[in-house]
Amino acid sequence: MTTAGTAPAKDPQRRAAWAELATDYVHEHGLIGLSLRPLAAELGTSNRVLLYHFGTKDQLVADVLRTSNERSVAEVAALAPSEDLRSAVYDLWTVMEGDRCSRIYVEAAALGLFGREPYATAVQDANTLWIAGLIAHLTKSGVDPVVAERAAHVIDAAFMGFQLSLGPDGSLPERRSVDDLADAVAALA
Repeated sequence: MTTAGTAPAKDPQRRAAWAELATDYVHEHGLIGLSLRPLAAELGTSNRVLLYHFGTKDQLVADVLRTSNERSVAEVAALAPSEDLRSAVYDLWTVMEGDRCSRIYVEAAALGLFGREPYATAVQDANTLWIAGLIAHLTKSGVDPVVAERAAHVIDAAFMGFQLSLGPDGSLPERRSVDDLADAVAALA
Protein backbone atom coordinates (compact mmCIF):
# COMPACT_ATOMS: atom_id res chain seq x y z
CA MET A 1 0.00 0.00 0.00
CA THR A 2 1.27 3.48 -0.81
CA THR A 3 0.60 6.77 0.83
CA ALA A 4 0.25 10.12 -0.88
CA GLY A 5 3.57 11.31 -2.28
CA THR A 6 5.33 7.90 -2.17
CA ALA A 7 5.95 5.58 -5.05
CA PRO A 8 5.03 1.90 -4.87
CA ALA A 9 7.88 -0.46 -4.03
CA LYS A 10 9.82 -1.63 -7.08
CA ASP A 11 9.37 -5.29 -7.97
CA PRO A 12 12.73 -7.14 -8.19
CA GLN A 13 11.16 -10.05 -10.07
CA ARG A 14 9.73 -7.69 -12.69
CA ARG A 15 13.11 -5.96 -12.96
CA ALA A 16 14.84 -9.33 -13.52
CA ALA A 17 12.28 -10.24 -16.19
CA TRP A 18 12.81 -6.89 -17.96
CA ALA A 19 16.59 -7.42 -17.74
CA GLU A 20 16.24 -10.82 -19.46
CA LEU A 21 14.12 -9.34 -22.25
CA ALA A 22 16.38 -6.31 -22.62
CA THR A 23 19.37 -8.65 -22.85
CA ASP A 24 17.75 -10.50 -25.75
CA TYR A 25 17.13 -7.15 -27.45
CA VAL A 26 20.71 -5.97 -26.92
CA HIS A 27 22.08 -9.29 -28.21
CA GLU A 28 20.24 -8.63 -31.44
CA HIS A 29 20.80 -4.86 -31.77
CA GLY A 30 24.02 -4.18 -29.86
CA LEU A 31 24.79 -2.00 -26.89
CA ILE A 32 26.44 1.04 -28.43
CA GLY A 33 23.75 3.54 -29.40
CA LEU A 34 21.05 1.78 -27.40
CA SER A 35 17.96 3.96 -27.13
CA LEU A 36 15.27 3.34 -24.54
CA ARG A 37 12.29 4.17 -26.75
CA PRO A 38 12.88 1.43 -29.36
CA LEU A 39 13.86 -1.02 -26.60
CA ALA A 40 10.69 -0.25 -24.65
CA ALA A 41 8.56 -0.52 -27.79
CA GLU A 42 10.07 -3.93 -28.56
CA LEU A 43 9.33 -5.03 -24.99
CA GLY A 44 5.75 -3.75 -25.17
CA THR A 45 6.19 -1.11 -22.51
CA SER A 46 7.32 2.49 -22.19
CA ASN A 47 10.71 3.98 -21.48
CA ARG A 48 9.21 5.47 -18.30
CA VAL A 49 8.37 1.99 -16.99
CA LEU A 50 11.91 0.83 -17.71
CA LEU A 51 13.32 3.86 -15.91
CA TYR A 52 11.00 3.19 -13.00
CA HIS A 53 12.41 -0.32 -12.59
CA PHE A 54 16.09 0.46 -13.33
CA GLY A 55 16.46 4.08 -12.24
CA THR A 56 18.69 5.05 -15.17
CA LYS A 57 19.56 3.81 -18.62
CA ASP A 58 23.09 3.11 -17.38
CA GLN A 59 21.76 0.87 -14.62
CA LEU A 60 19.59 -0.99 -17.14
CA VAL A 61 22.68 -1.54 -19.28
CA ALA A 62 24.64 -2.74 -16.24
CA ASP A 63 21.85 -5.25 -15.55
CA VAL A 64 21.92 -6.35 -19.19
CA LEU A 65 25.68 -6.88 -18.96
CA ARG A 66 25.25 -8.87 -15.74
CA THR A 67 22.47 -11.00 -17.24
CA SER A 68 24.43 -11.59 -20.43
CA ASN A 69 27.55 -12.58 -18.50
CA GLU A 70 25.57 -14.98 -16.30
CA ARG A 71 24.31 -16.66 -19.48
CA SER A 72 27.86 -17.14 -20.76
CA VAL A 73 29.06 -18.50 -17.43
CA ALA A 74 26.11 -20.91 -17.42
CA GLU A 75 27.14 -22.14 -20.88
CA VAL A 76 30.66 -22.79 -19.61
CA ALA A 77 29.29 -24.58 -16.53
CA ALA A 78 27.17 -26.80 -18.80
CA LEU A 79 30.21 -27.99 -20.76
CA ALA A 80 31.28 -31.56 -20.18
CA PRO A 81 34.76 -31.85 -18.71
CA SER A 82 37.44 -31.37 -21.34
CA GLU A 83 39.85 -34.17 -22.17
CA ASP A 84 42.88 -32.09 -21.20
CA LEU A 85 44.06 -28.49 -20.91
CA ARG A 86 44.68 -28.15 -24.65
CA SER A 87 41.22 -29.40 -25.58
CA ALA A 88 39.71 -27.14 -22.90
CA VAL A 89 40.82 -24.14 -24.97
CA TYR A 90 38.85 -25.45 -27.96
CA ASP A 91 35.84 -26.36 -25.81
CA LEU A 92 35.79 -22.91 -24.21
CA TRP A 93 36.24 -21.22 -27.59
CA THR A 94 33.09 -22.98 -28.83
CA VAL A 95 31.22 -21.01 -26.16
CA MET A 96 32.94 -17.74 -27.04
CA GLU A 97 33.12 -17.81 -30.84
CA GLY A 98 30.39 -15.58 -32.18
CA ASP A 99 28.85 -15.36 -28.70
CA ARG A 100 26.69 -12.26 -28.42
CA CYS A 101 27.28 -12.16 -24.66
CA SER A 102 30.98 -11.58 -25.14
CA ARG A 103 30.35 -8.94 -27.80
CA ILE A 104 28.21 -6.99 -25.32
CA TYR A 105 30.96 -7.35 -22.75
CA VAL A 106 33.50 -5.86 -25.18
CA GLU A 107 31.20 -2.88 -25.82
CA ALA A 108 30.60 -2.30 -22.09
CA ALA A 109 34.29 -2.76 -21.29
CA ALA A 110 35.11 0.06 -23.69
CA LEU A 111 32.83 2.36 -21.68
CA GLY A 112 34.14 1.05 -18.35
CA LEU A 113 37.74 1.50 -19.42
CA PHE A 114 37.36 5.23 -18.91
CA GLY A 115 35.95 4.72 -15.41
CA ARG A 116 32.37 5.43 -16.44
CA GLU A 117 29.94 3.95 -13.94
CA PRO A 118 28.11 1.68 -13.65
CA TYR A 119 30.09 0.09 -16.50
CA ALA A 120 33.44 -0.05 -14.72
CA THR A 121 31.96 -1.88 -11.74
CA ALA A 122 29.70 -4.12 -13.86
CA VAL A 123 32.67 -5.13 -16.04
CA GLN A 124 34.83 -5.82 -12.97
CA ASP A 125 32.05 -7.97 -11.48
CA ALA A 126 31.61 -9.75 -14.83
CA ASN A 127 35.34 -10.44 -15.00
CA THR A 128 35.35 -11.98 -11.53
CA LEU A 129 32.40 -14.25 -12.34
CA TRP A 130 33.77 -15.20 -15.77
CA ILE A 131 37.27 -16.07 -14.52
CA ALA A 132 35.72 -18.18 -11.74
CA GLY A 133 33.67 -20.00 -14.40
CA LEU A 134 36.78 -20.69 -16.48
CA ILE A 135 38.71 -21.93 -13.45
CA ALA A 136 35.77 -24.17 -12.47
CA HIS A 137 35.67 -25.73 -15.94
CA LEU A 138 39.41 -26.30 -16.00
CA THR A 139 39.50 -27.89 -12.53
CA LYS A 140 36.43 -29.99 -13.44
CA SER A 141 38.55 -31.15 -16.39
CA GLY A 142 41.29 -32.37 -14.05
CA VAL A 143 43.65 -29.38 -14.32
CA ASP A 144 45.63 -28.58 -11.17
CA PRO A 145 43.95 -25.57 -9.46
CA VAL A 146 47.13 -23.44 -9.56
CA VAL A 147 47.58 -24.12 -13.28
CA ALA A 148 43.84 -23.64 -13.86
CA GLU A 149 43.96 -20.12 -12.43
CA ARG A 150 46.98 -19.15 -14.54
CA ALA A 151 45.48 -20.74 -17.65
CA ALA A 152 42.10 -19.04 -17.09
CA HIS A 153 43.70 -15.60 -17.14
CA VAL A 154 45.69 -16.37 -20.31
CA ILE A 155 42.62 -17.83 -22.02
CA ASP A 156 40.47 -14.87 -21.03
CA ALA A 157 42.99 -12.31 -22.28
CA ALA A 158 43.42 -14.11 -25.59
CA PHE A 159 39.68 -14.60 -26.08
CA MET A 160 39.06 -10.89 -25.52
CA GLY A 161 41.66 -10.14 -28.15
CA PHE A 162 40.04 -12.67 -30.46
CA GLN A 163 36.67 -10.94 -29.96
CA LEU A 164 38.19 -7.75 -31.33
CA SER A 165 39.44 -9.70 -34.37
CA LEU A 166 36.17 -11.40 -35.28
CA GLY A 167 34.93 -10.82 -38.79
CA PRO A 168 31.48 -9.46 -39.61
CA ASP A 169 30.12 -13.01 -39.70
CA GLY A 170 31.40 -13.67 -36.17
CA SER A 171 34.21 -16.00 -37.21
CA LEU A 172 37.88 -15.67 -36.35
CA PRO A 173 39.87 -14.90 -39.52
CA GLU A 174 42.91 -16.81 -38.28
CA ARG A 175 41.79 -20.16 -36.86
CA ARG A 176 45.47 -20.81 -36.23
CA SER A 177 45.25 -18.30 -33.36
CA VAL A 178 43.15 -20.74 -31.34
CA ASP A 179 45.64 -23.52 -32.13
CA ASP A 180 48.53 -21.34 -30.96
CA LEU A 181 46.65 -20.43 -27.77
CA ALA A 182 45.89 -24.11 -27.09
CA ASP A 183 49.60 -24.95 -27.48
CA ALA A 184 50.68 -22.08 -25.21
CA VAL A 185 48.13 -22.93 -22.50
CA ALA A 186 48.99 -26.64 -22.62
CA ALA A 187 52.61 -25.68 -21.94
CA LEU A 188 51.53 -24.23 -18.56
CA ALA A 189 50.89 -27.74 -17.26
